[in-house]
Amino acid sequence: MEYKDYYKILGVAKTATADEIKKAFRKLAVKYHPDKNQGDAKMEEKFKEVNEANDVLGDPEKRKKYDDLGENWQYQQQGNPNAGQYRRQQSQGNDYYGGGDDGRFSDFFESIFGHDASGFGNARQRSYQMKGEDLQAEVEISLEEAFNGTSRQFTVNGQKLNLKIKPGITDGLVLRLAGKGNPGSNGGPNGNLLITVHVLKHHRFERKENDLYFDELLDVYTATLGGKLSAHTIDKTLNINIPAGTDSGKSFRLKGMGMPLYADPTQRGDAYVRVMIIVPKNLTDEEKELFKQLADKNHHHA
Repeated sequence: MEYKDYYKILGVAKTATADEIKKAFRKLAVKYHPDKNQGDAKMEEKFKEVNEANDVLGDPEKRKKYDDLGENWQYQQQGNPNAGQYRRQQSQGNDYYGGGDDGRFSDFFESIFGHDASGFGNARQRSYQMKGEDLQAEVEISLEEAFNGTSRQFTVNGQKLNLKIKPGITDGLVLRLAGKGNPGSNGGPNGNLLITVHVLKHHRFERKENDLYFDELLDVYTATLGGKLSAHTIDKTLNINIPAGTDSGKSFRLKGMGMPLYADPTQRGDAYVRVMIIVPKNLTDEEKELFKQLADKNHHHA
């Protein structure tokens, strides 16, 4: 009875994660599935081997036992004379092995583990249930929709689905609608619908995490003398104080005027308004004269 390298059968490294093992098994199970290879004895044998490998490597306790014994399994045989004895069981219900003795696991498998999993017929049958494929979709929403929350409708496999998007969602977040993907085979669970949300760039606001950044134009007189400026945030207009002598490019923080937090929409980030001074155009001769007098005085002081 030869040593079976279950890692080699699944085509994974001995350091493979549980997820990598699961993926490798699913891929090979589909490839060698009897429904795809009817009457091909070699493929059926491969299918049995792949399932056997998955039954061991997919179970942390069995995998540890297998890793500990490995090619030394024969020594374990000598130390435990009952390990190879097992009660052959008829498979329950339909079974891709065909049921009966043809359906039992290999002698090597049972030599290591004995028949310590009574009812393997049912366990084996469950392992053939394949989960349906996950479906991918993408949706684009505006920054205002991300601020307020919104909804989208999808039709998947003839079924209309309503997707609710909470306020504060960030660009690239993937929403999962459990069980709304493709149906599973042989009674397996449905896949999921994975929807990637893209928040479109805004012409006025720049978003950094939950904070918003935007510009407001400030006239030279208010910048010089001080006064009030109307700042138009994403959901309201605020009058902010401009100190005398404010330079172009100066930013003012507007606490709690940013995006709602996705985890807790009652909380918000901040907004930052940057003032950009506009130079007056189309001056009258009188206004030009006044500016000239100011310029002369400044040069004089300098």
